[in-house]
Amino acid sequence: MFSVFFHLLQQDVKLFLFFPILCAVFRALFIRAYQPYKSLAGKGPVLWHCFRYGFWWGMDFNAYVFLIPLVLLSLPGAFFPAYAAWGDSLRLLGGLIYSLVLYLAFTGKMLFYKHFHDIYNQTLKLGAKAEKHNLVDIFFHQDHGLQLLLLLLPYLALCGLCITGLLHLPSLPYPEIPNPVLRYGFNTLVFLGCIAAFYWFRYGGTFWHDDKPEWDTIPSVVKKDIFFAKAMVDDLVALEQVLKHKLNPAYEHTDEEDLSSLEPFVTTQKPLRELPEPAYGFPRTAQGPRITKPTHIFLFVGETYLQQLFDPQFACLNLVSGGRQLMDNPHTAALTSALSAGIISRPSIVSLMSGIFDAGLELNEKESFWQNDLPTALPRQLKKLGYHSTYWYGGNVTYGNFNRFAPACGFDQVMTATDFCGPEAPKTWVGVYDNVFLEKAAELILQQEETSGPYQFHFLYTTSYHGPFKIPLAKYGYDPEQVMPDAPEDIRKNKEIQKNLGTFWFSDQAVGKFIRTMQEAYPDCLFILTGDHSIDMSPVLSKTSLMGRDCNLRERHSPVLLFNHRELNAHSLADNTIGGHMNIAPTIFELIAPKGFTYYSLCPSLLEPVDHVVSPYHWLRRDAFGSYSHHFYQPLGPGLDPSALEEGEPPYTKERAAYMNLTGYLVRHPEVFRS
Repeated sequence: MFSVFFHLLQQDVKLFLFFPILCAVFRALFIRAYQPYKSLAGKGPVLWHCFRYGFWWGMDFNAYVFLIPLVLLSLPGAFFPAYAAWGDSLRLLGGLIYSLVLYLAFTGKMLFYKHFHDIYNQTLKLGAKAEKHNLVDIFFHQDHGLQLLLLLLPYLALCGLCITGLLHLPSLPYPEIPNPVLRYGFNTLVFLGCIAAFYWFRYGGTFWHDDKPEWDTIPSVVKKDIFFAKAMVDDLVALEQVLKHKLNPAYEHTDEEDLSSLEPFVTTQKPLRELPEPAYGFPRTAQGPRITKPTHIFLFVGETYLQQLFDPQFACLNLVSGGRQLMDNPHTAALTSALSAGIISRPSIVSLMSGIFDAGLELNEKESFWQNDLPTALPRQLKKLGYHSTYWYGGNVTYGNFNRFAPACGFDQVMTATDFCGPEAPKTWVGVYDNVFLEKAAELILQQEETSGPYQFHFLYTTSYHGPFKIPLAKYGYDPEQVMPDAPEDIRKNKEIQKNLGTFWFSDQAVGKFIRTMQEAYPDCLFILTGDHSIDMSPVLSKTSLMGRDCNLRERHSPVLLFNHRELNAHSLADNTIGGHMNIAPTIFELIAPKGFTYYSLCPSLLEPVDHVVSPYHWLRRDAFGSYSHHFYQPLGPGLDPSALEEGEPPYTKERAAYMNLTGYLVRHPEVFRS
């Protein structure tokens, strides 16, 4: 009987051998596709430890390829010969199912990295309420989804051949041991060895669970290279990390924890428990107007309107002439680095409207926030100064329930481009083309004064620079040879790159036309231009002759942020070079509000020197840009290597936690909005 088990055990080992090799192949394909370097020369130690450590960490799942057939096939097969005869067929079937799971996880990771320049992370959960039509459209039209699905057949056939070949390798014969005591001793050692081998592999080459491979124990030579540190993590391990961690711990906090964390940062003297809600803990008093009260205020949020393309290194691309007319205006105060309130669109918009960080809690989806009375909400506070507020969205505001959330923040009108531009307006899955949307919005704004009064606030949010990039750019005048004649040829001639860059140019041109129209109509307007977030352009530009490197932290995460008014100049923002989305509202109030006006804001205005800025995701100083997801930061300053990284504990963690805890408290206490 044990001789049968001995043979079946070896079949389990042969099956097990295939999957670490398959995972290594997937890792190599990932590195080949996305590595940001011109050459891997000199990367030998990094590659070795990347594959070595990745092999052991991957045993979190791969070790079960040995255990499961051992328990379900080999042990019962030793007692039932008829069942054992089906063993290899069942191993092949199970191996193909696991191969399919690995392929789907790998393919998903490749697409996720393409869009977010990261392996699976918590953004995966933020996408739970994403528009499924848009995701499907991106998958099939931008990500070659049909080809990826068709590749399944040859892939599974190849895996089947490999597994079958391994299973047909010769096995060691059961040794002839005449002495029954020694024979039973040998059998016991083999059986116990199976158990020990499983745990040794499962724990990454150790018998101690605490010594298992994890992110904190990645070899430093790999960890210092963010790309290879990500490449090292097997796809199922990365998914496990996302799924086993809750999106936000705010739901588990006690009220005392949250309120205590807020106390060092509030601006009120009253105990937080005595306030209607803790957002009232951030009152500020305006020092008096710095500019003549504008009849029109425009907060323009461009989809993925990133600072990087305004940097001198990328001037040859000539993609930002629309926004640059405002940035180069002598009456503009612009920042060189900024933090968005969210790393994807909706959390940024939610935060800008509400005045509190969304913090990944999807406030726009929560019914309690459809009737909120947040004192920090920007349009609600502008109403006290006589402004009629309108939210203009280039898509459909019902997506994400902004038709409910925006009015709850104080907007008098919510305008959806899919309605006011008409059913024939050209559109992507995300929204109406920016040129059509903004032309029609401008037309309606010019008509609005008759019904909305002399003082108006307009919050506009565009959509076109969003994949899949299918806008017929040539139809709208885009010719790389004309737009960017000084750009490197490998950029001008690359069709995939041009789809991306051309769409940004298309959106920027629409932005520029809208700015000119509004400034001509309302010369006294206050115009704030920013982006909902930045984007990692590494997949587009890293391997071109223009860049030849991975994007740095600032380039990945800094949107444009500037203020323009005819009474401002380049020094009007206290010569600040840094700021963030949450500094916008207080800056507006300090620019226009009468002396003594009380407003509510988590953060100070940019009219006073800003030492640092934090968001739930990043921190920023004049000399550094860092992330809360790892302990590396980018030094900022003239003459520094743009790819330089330093290691250190993230600062301002208590302040970051306080802002996130405020949001968590309000989510846990919807009753505060029903007072």
